[in-house]
Order: sequence, then C-alpha cells, then structure tokens
Amino acid sequence: MNVIWFHELGDQPRSTMAGKRWLLLKAEDLPLATKALMFSELEDVLVAVDHRGAHPEWGLWSRAVHLLIVDEGAVVQELRLKSGISKVISDNGVELTDCLW
Repeated sequence: MNVIWFHELGDQPRSTMAGKRWLLLKAEDLPLATKALMFSELEDVLVAVDHRGAHPEWGLWSRAVHLLIVDEGAVVQELRLKSGISKVISDNGVELTDCLW
C-alpha cells in the first residue's frame, strides 16, 4: 500500500503526497499538520492517526481523519460519534499500518 508518514513530507507536502493512499501521523504531529491535512483532502489521500499515549483533544484535524487508533480501554463508540471519524480502534497491540484499507 502506498503510504507516507507525516515526518517524511518535507517542505512540499502536497507534491510529496500526490499518488499516495494514506498519510500516517502520530498524536504529536497534529499541531504541525494543518497544511498537510488540508492537502490530503485535495489529493484524495486518506489520513490515519496513532493517538495512543495521548488524550484526544478534538479540533479541525478530526474532520480530515479516516482512521484513529487510541489506547485500549477507550470507549470507541463514544469517540467515533464525538469525532465523526469513520473507524476508531482501541488496541495497544496493533500496528497502524495493519489497520489500513
């Protein structure tokens, strides 16, 4: 699957994302990722966030996310309804890349 991590985007995020299927982020990337998230929508790139180890603080970023992984024990249905994210997974043992479609 054609994926790219946020830290690999460099200074030209839109052209770097062109042709990719997924943009992958960690929770700590979100404050820096506004431009990348905007371009992901323009380039039809799906967005996945590994938010384990941090409490989700909802913002505009959640509107661009298709897959969110949170710590085990989180209330998945509540998070999905609150955020509007298509797929929310609560599992500490799964890799982000194993959950992509």
